Amino acid sequence: MINEREMHAAPLLSLRGIVKRFGSFTANDQISLDIHEGEAHALIGENGAGKSTLVKIIYGLLEPTEGVIAFHGQPVRLAGPEAARAQGVGMVFQHFSLFDNLTVAENIALVLPRKTPLSGLRDRIAEVADRYRMPLDPDREVWSLSAGERQRIEIARCLLQDPRLIILDEPTSVLTPQEAYALFETLDRLKDEGRALLYISHKLEEVRRLCETATILRLGRKVGSCDPRQESSRSLAALMVGSAICDIRSPATRDLGSERLTVSHLSLASEDIHGVDLDDVSLSVRCGEIFGIAGVAGNGQSEFFAALSGERLAQSHEAIRLDRLAVGKSDITERRKRGAAFVPEERNGHAAAGDFSLTGNFVLSRHATVGLISRGLIHFGKARALTAEVIATFDVRKAGEDPAARTLSGGNLQKFVVGREILSEPKILVINQPTWGVDAAAAATIRQALVDLAARGAAVLLISQDLDELFEICDRIAVMHEGRLSKAREARGVTREEIGLLMTGDGPEGSAHAH
Repeated sequence: MINEREMHAAPLLSLRGIVKRFGSFTANDQISLDIHEGEAHALIGENGAGKSTLVKIIYGLLEPTEGVIAFHGQPVRLAGPEAARAQGVGMVFQHFSLFDNLTVAENIALVLPRKTPLSGLRDRIAEVADRYRMPLDPDREVWSLSAGERQRIEIARCLLQDPRLIILDEPTSVLTPQEAYALFETLDRLKDEGRALLYISHKLEEVRRLCETATILRLGRKVGSCDPRQESSRSLAALMVGSAICDIRSPATRDLGSERLTVSHLSLASEDIHGVDLDDVSLSVRCGEIFGIAGVAGNGQSEFFAALSGERLAQSHEAIRLDRLAVGKSDITERRKRGAAFVPEERNGHAAAGDFSLTGNFVLSRHATVGLISRGLIHFGKARALTAEVIATFDVRKAGEDPAARTLSGGNLQKFVVGREILSEPKILVINQPTWGVDAAAAATIRQALVDLAARGAAVLLISQDLDELFEICDRIAVMHEGRLSKAREARGVTREEIGLLMTGDGPEGSAHAH
């Protein structure tokens, strides 16, 4: 046994030689690290590097195949999340696990330990909210809250369990710049109290802002550690992927042509009870232009994408035009035949069928446009050749010759989905959250492909919550808020703060058309 003085001198969490195998596949291979009280420790790496597996081991969702987990120098076995929470581990997940029809207090009550008294819960929520300056109304129903307010619920119910180590997985992915700033103020207070943070993010400027230590994973192995404050975002990205990340190359001059995609006074009621109705949306995108739409998740972007792609038909044929041809009431196949291509936000289940092979997924979206079907028969030889071209051009890393889509990491599946559409050389590309949850190298590949496509004369409509992405490659930016679209602005003539205000509905113009 170690004495109390030694216990407090030991790291809060120590991992030694952690290995996790799934059959013949090794997801984590001999990973060791220490996290100390009051430390913000980043875990960074490419998609598929093993971060998610390691975090699940620390939170008790998986048990390691080999290795030792110790808290304050004492080895422990984490048989489940309850055992991890007993050791003081809390987690704020990337995807909100909230019930829209319940109140804030009801959602928090659902995850508290079974013997926790519920009397006085509202007061405890108010106390945590006030202490960490996270305004929360315990009686508000979740469906009525913004993304930032929903994240406060996740953090509050984590803090109500008094954790010593808080794991945060991509916590700013759906936040406005103002909401992200408020989150970092909260995280700074948690560090000042001596709580440790394990921070996972592809946004390397955030890692440099918050963390004193970074552990870098690559292909399941720890390849190094550093003080991210002493690094640049570019050098951190190079450590992650093992080589330098190239700058996005834009043409020195680009002449914009005629309007290729036109939306005129599009209004459409949402089919989802908690969805957002589109309200008089208008815009135009020209040949050679990348037009960006910013906005907090849940403000009508999904409904707008469905209307543009033909998954939902518009109220009139003339509401949407492709190269001046009215297609508002045409289905997705007809729009593809007119030269349009579409990449939805959700790659699993929407952009790709997980149990289908990559070739099968290629056939699903391109069958009507590249002559893959003749007399009711599919030309799989041609489909396999075209799929191989996507894989080679976009460096899609996979196991096996033609694996199921679900076996690819998120970043590699995204590169496949984007590449499948771009290599069709569309006249118009509508793409929703193209680099969400992908690493720096994959994001650079995708953004460069969009810039190159526009340079070849395509009109690109980019829907994204990533302001860095929008400012890096877009010519004009508009903001969608509560189903309405702001006036479009030249990307070089507007600041992130101004766009952030429009994203919250506080900007000076929330309803002008984006022509």
